[in-house]
Amino acid sequence: MKKNLSILFALIGWFAVISQLYLALQNRATPIPEALVRFFSYFTILTNTLVASYFTAQTTTNDKISFFKRKGSLSAITVYILVVGIVYQVALRSIWNPEGLQKITDELLHTVIPILTLVYWYLYEKKNQLTWQLVPAWLTYPVVYLVYIMIRGHFSGFYPYPFVNVAEIGYGQTVINSLGVLLLFVVLSSGMILIKRIF
Repeated sequence: MKKNLSILFALIGWFAVISQLYLALQNRATPIPEALVRFFSYFTILTNTLVASYFTAQTTTNDKISFFKRKGSLSAITVYILVVGIVYQVALRSIWNPEGLQKITDELLHTVIPILTLVYWYLYEKKNQLTWQLVPAWLTYPVVYLVYIMIRGHFSGFYPYPFVNVAEIGYGQTVINSLGVLLLFVVLSSGMILIKRIF
């Protein structure tokens, strides 16, 4: 059952990411190299790619070749993709109205895949291995991502999300928004540990 779900979820994940890449290239307003850099500057894309890679890795039985089979990796990935879903529903859904393939892809990336990942976490995470010491390591990815988009945005003028667009809202509001999102990571990560302790 676990392997079958991994295969199914991996296929859904890769379909969503590849479809979004196709749409991004088809509708690009910049040269292909820049369009690709911008595509992979979205936390949504990076995280859904991470999720699809994780599920793909679960289809092999070789524990030695997979970073994703380390202690707590599923919980970390679940936190990342839940943040993708929550931030989209709260802050981004209302600012555009996709249609056709874009709407399908949008729902997969921001709603369906976060839910599927949470279900998979509930079913298969080894919750007795989760400790508070893992939480700081889980925050490395979003912090490094934030630093990257701030540096690149400073030089390129491109910020992937309006709530971190320094050019429009300034550094003060960007810092406040970023701390709010980081707090969400901390709350969700802590929730993973607390659920383990409760159940």
